[in-house]
Amino acid sequence: MPLALLALAIGAFGIGTTEFVIMGLLPEVAGDFGVSIPTAGYLVTGYALGVMFGAPLMTVLGTRISRKRMLMLLMGLFIAGNLLSALAPSFGLMLTGRVVASLAHGAFFGIGSVVAADLVAPDKKAGAIALMFTGLTVANVVGVPLGTLVGQSVGWRFTFGIVAALGVVGLAGIARLVPDMPKAEGVRLRHELAALKNVQVLLAMAMTVLGFGGVFAAITYIAPMMTHVTGFADGSVTWLLVLFGLGMVGGNLIGGRYADRALMPMLYLSLGALAVVLALFTLTAHSKIAAAVTIVLIGALGFATVPPLQKRVLDHAHGAPTLASALNIGAFNLGNALSAWLGGLVIGAGLGYTAPNWVGAVLAASALVLAFVSAALERRDTRPGTVLAGPVPTERRAAVPH
Repeated sequence: MPLALLALAIGAFGIGTTEFVIMGLLPEVAGDFGVSIPTAGYLVTGYALGVMFGAPLMTVLGTRISRKRMLMLLMGLFIAGNLLSALAPSFGLMLTGRVVASLAHGAFFGIGSVVAADLVAPDKKAGAIALMFTGLTVANVVGVPLGTLVGQSVGWRFTFGIVAALGVVGLAGIARLVPDMPKAEGVRLRHELAALKNVQVLLAMAMTVLGFGGVFAAITYIAPMMTHVTGFADGSVTWLLVLFGLGMVGGNLIGGRYADRALMPMLYLSLGALAVVLALFTLTAHSKIAAAVTIVLIGALGFATVPPLQKRVLDHAHGAPTLASALNIGAFNLGNALSAWLGGLVIGAGLGYTAPNWVGAVLAASALVLAFVSAALERRDTRPGTVLAGPVPTERRAAVPH
């Protein structure tokens, strides 16, 4: 694997850290600015909305420059946002810094996925994408716990200063290690938009929303579930999230490895197993050991879907994949927001803290159904005499009689 992937992974590590570390520092930030915890929660919501809207916006703005230069500009935006967060004299400016940093998130992973796939042979593309996303998963194991510890011990501003420094390292790595690959000839914004008309691209994005939404339905409410139902102490939640992060790392690498060999079977297995494990979590949440094991499995199975789904979007948006790739990153955040809202609804309805697990199981099962639909449509479209609609990967075109 090229060293350029290491530079992308470092950038991903910084982005993953800044996205999630705020959750552990909300009390400190709220206390410093004299706002309530729910108000401080806007720092999480604002970031998520920035990712959703920033992914297509920044990708469109970057269509006229090389991908390497755009990645460097995005890391510069990330650094500026985190520095503003670290130095903000008011809550409003802190929120502005979070939004500025979030604008880089979706486009970085979207463009980075395209660059990572272009750096390697066709049969290693999913593995390369997975290696870049390893930075994001490792952030949940190392960056977030350490950032929380530093923020609680020295001050939350110091944490965001360190994250900005990580951005500088990522920027330097991209500038030094990522080759300046030329843009595809003749590809314009209209081609990027046309790729979104491909049914397979839209189905892959829908699977992303539902599949990873299933994960966050359970994980969003893991703290009250583990403390009120399982009986863990409040201080144990951090280490349970570390277990979740370890599962994410393993699942991401396994998903990348096997998606290059059998992409759709990998999706069937991971989504099906995820639905079952989430349903069982309503039972295993009553046992400390079983709950800990289940949390690892949810992280592993959830992130095992990421490389194959990202690669599937790239395959079916062939020739103009950048916008579709970035939008698929936004789809993750849409799934997170949707599932968190649905999980809150069932808890608010008095169904208990384990009820979001059933929501997650239904979402993951729905994603599995879409995977079967996607495969069935693909088999139909590749039958002799069928007219293919939308951008088609080169390898598929060669298989279709003219």
